[in-house]
Amino acid sequence: MRSLCSAIVACVLVLLRHCVNGEDPYRFYTWRVTYGTIYPLGVKQQAILINGQFPGPQIDCVTNDNLIISVYNYLSEPFLMSWNGLQHRRNSWQDGVYGTNCPIPPGKNFTYMLQAKDQIGSFFYYPSLGFHKAAGAFGGIKIYSRPRIPVPFPFPAGDHTVLAGDWFKRSHRELKLILDSGHNLPLPDGLLINGRGWNGYTFAVDQGKTYRFRISNVGLTSSINFRIQGHTMKLVETEGSHTLQNTYTALDVHLGQSYSVLVTADQPSKDYYIVVSSRFTSPVLTTTAVLHYRNSYTKVSGPIPGGPTTQVDWSLNQARSIRWNLTASGPRPNPQGSYHYGMIKTARTIVLANSAPWINGKQRYAVNSVSFVPGDTPLKLADYFKMGGVFNLGSIPDKPSYGNGYLATSVMAADFRSFIEIVFQNWEDTVQSWHIDGYSFFVVGMDGGQWTPGSRSRYNLRDTVARSTTQVYPKSWTAIYIALDNVGMWNIRSENWARQYLGQQFYLRVYSPSNSWRDEYPIPKNALLCGRALGHHTRPL
Repeated sequence: MRSLCSAIVACVLVLLRHCVNGEDPYRFYTWRVTYGTIYPLGVKQQAILINGQFPGPQIDCVTNDNLIISVYNYLSEPFLMSWNGLQHRRNSWQDGVYGTNCPIPPGKNFTYMLQAKDQIGSFFYYPSLGFHKAAGAFGGIKIYSRPRIPVPFPFPAGDHTVLAGDWFKRSHRELKLILDSGHNLPLPDGLLINGRGWNGYTFAVDQGKTYRFRISNVGLTSSINFRIQGHTMKLVETEGSHTLQNTYTALDVHLGQSYSVLVTADQPSKDYYIVVSSRFTSPVLTTTAVLHYRNSYTKVSGPIPGGPTTQVDWSLNQARSIRWNLTASGPRPNPQGSYHYGMIKTARTIVLANSAPWINGKQRYAVNSVSFVPGDTPLKLADYFKMGGVFNLGSIPDKPSYGNGYLATSVMAADFRSFIEIVFQNWEDTVQSWHIDGYSFFVVGMDGGQWTPGSRSRYNLRDTVARSTTQVYPKSWTAIYIALDNVGMWNIRSENWARQYLGQQFYLRVYSPSNSWRDEYPIPKNALLCGRALGHHTRPL
């Protein structure tokens, strides 16, 4: 009861402040996180539900909207929610990963206060603690443009969310135990589309109309390919960037990535397969949903449309074809191309090499030989309260040494407002997928082999997309440019959840010496405290 009253008071105070100051609109959500029973692959499983739903409720909002999300944890274990692709401008306090936030204890509540500041596009939320992501509790996020901001395509007749990815029949606790014992995960048991297995989900359309499909890979270990029988897809957006409107018959979506495509229902009236298949796996996993024409009485039939399987070149060429729409507006009225990222001199180059070392007789994963282990206190809290012994800046080098792997709570220092180059170098035989919280970045190049300074001659310095998640192909590199314009403690991680859990991640501390709300918001009054932060105080209202 006390937590409920606190949440109500917080919401009332926020609403009053909004009314007085005329701020951007507020949207309020109350989420009950519980266990529940599901049968997505025909086997009874315990899932984590939000308001009884799997996947969780959709978040629909508009650029700059404030999102007040009260999360009540009815599980028997701590819980955290994070927001893949939301940038939390000046506010890493709301990021919802263990490096920034204390988990919500069982039976307790925490209210996230987010803002979709200067963002549009397609994203998703997910549970970040432990291996909860293998049990559900994920959902879609749509950020629409403000009414006066032009969008480079007609308003579609409908807007569908597609949350697809691999799935295991084993519980999240069993999967976590496998990893904790020092072993790799088995192969996934199947694929899901919006929480359903084979032909378990239907998208209804009217003949002759055009629909937007927002596709996110919310899986744990596998890249996927998305296609619709007999239909083409016009790509229009990826993770907040309007793209050149290329047409594809099949689209690769790597772990953690999101795309928007337009699909016109221009075929004879019947039902068609929507197909998701795994990429770069053996065997290839496949599942289907149904594209149903509302005036159709003909069920899906015929062979499942085939797609690419293990071809790296096919995927690389497609990735290079995805470009920024320079004349389209983003969240603001000025064209995206008015930001000339290729004309800015980089102040620093960071090279990050992933690896799979065995440490103390157990399988781990590492970045520049450092396998991340969480501190006993969230890093953001330790930094704010100036606690020694939780982490050390410089505990991860900014170039690989290719030495033996070791464990550390790795944090890299970076300067606010610097413009830097990051190279992801992958010498392993698997596709990597990297995400940076708090930012979008420009994917300026990707190619096979060893990155060298000479590789810059092949960069796209004009119209590459800005996004928050990028792939790195086997024995290849990917280079990005990023403007460090968002103060905070930000997670850089593998989107392969086993690799992330076993250490392929670290934190980038983007620091400003000026203790000013202009650069970073203060610690929230309702911030949960744990570890060495217990007994400290946040701040008065």
